[in-house]
This record gives sequence, structure tokens and C-alpha cells, in this order.
Amino acid sequence: MIFTETKLAGAFIIDLKKIEDERGFFSRAFCAEEYKEHGLNPTVAQANLSRSEKKYTLRGFHYQVEGAEEAKTVRCIKGKILDVIIDLRKDSPTYCQHIAVELSETNHRALYVPEHFAHSFITLEEHSEVYYLVSNFYAPGKEKGIRWNDPHFKIDWPTEYPIVSDKDQNHPDFQP
Repeated sequence: MIFTETKLAGAFIIDLKKIEDERGFFSRAFCAEEYKEHGLNPTVAQANLSRSEKKYTLRGFHYQVEGAEEAKTVRCIKGKILDVIIDLRKDSPTYCQHIAVELSETNHRALYVPEHFAHSFITLEEHSEVYYLVSNFYAPGKEKGIRWNDPHFKIDWPTEYPIVSDKDQNHPDFQP
């Protein structure tokens, strides 16, 4: 795997190191030892799969707090998404900054999202599927959210009218 750190310290784009021949390719998609070598959390408590039927379906921003924080490795296995993360580490020089990374079934990229980051994605194609590894168990009472269009973050989404759940649409304005 090829690890490229983003402008948000601790967040990495992970590209596959492919062994290719006429049949296709083989690659390691996860390795706890390589995660540790890059200072990443290698724990996998859950593996989640999200399928969105329509283009511009937006999920998030979600994060967990109070001992339930999650690191995630997110990969689009069908279709294409724009994956967006926000650094919520108050002591970080990139606090409240975000990045957006296109993940698709053709670029085979993954995004490593550290603990204390909010995570969201929007589908760029119909019938998109996202598979992600999560380092902690989901704790419903410790989940928080940020509205997708919160004016504090000024995120450039590919549409002004995404398909968003009522829950995600109604998060209050972020208070830094």
C-alpha cells in the first residue's frame, strides 16, 4: 500500500500497490503492520457497507465522542463518491479545516480518517457502495453530527440539493 499524508495531519490517502498481469491485479487493501508503521490505528472493530441508489445522496457529517471515537478506512467499491473529512482536534493546527477526496471503484483509493474527525460523503454516481473499516463499536448515545452545509466550513459540494436524511439535515450550527 502507498500512504500519502494529507494536509490534515494523521489523515492519509491509501493507494494500492498492484501486482498486475493479464488476469487483472492483486493488492493488499489492509495491513495492521503497515498501519502501525505510519502511526495509524490498526484496530478493526466493525466493517460497514453503505449503498446509495441515487446520485448526490449525502451521508454525514458524523463523529463519536467521549471514549467512542472512531478511526475509519473508507473505500468506494462500486460507483464514485466525494469523501469529506473535518479535523475536530482542538489542539491541531488544522482545527476546523477539511479535505475532500474522490474515491471510486476505478481509482481503488481509500481514505484513512483519524479519531476526532467528522466524516461525510456524497455519491457522484448512482448505485454507489462504500465499505469502511471502523476502529470502535458504534455507540448511539455518543454520536454527534455537523450539518452538511454548515456555513462555518464552506464546503464546496457538487450540488446545492443533495438527498439528505432529516437527521443529517437538522444538525445545529457548529460552535467552535
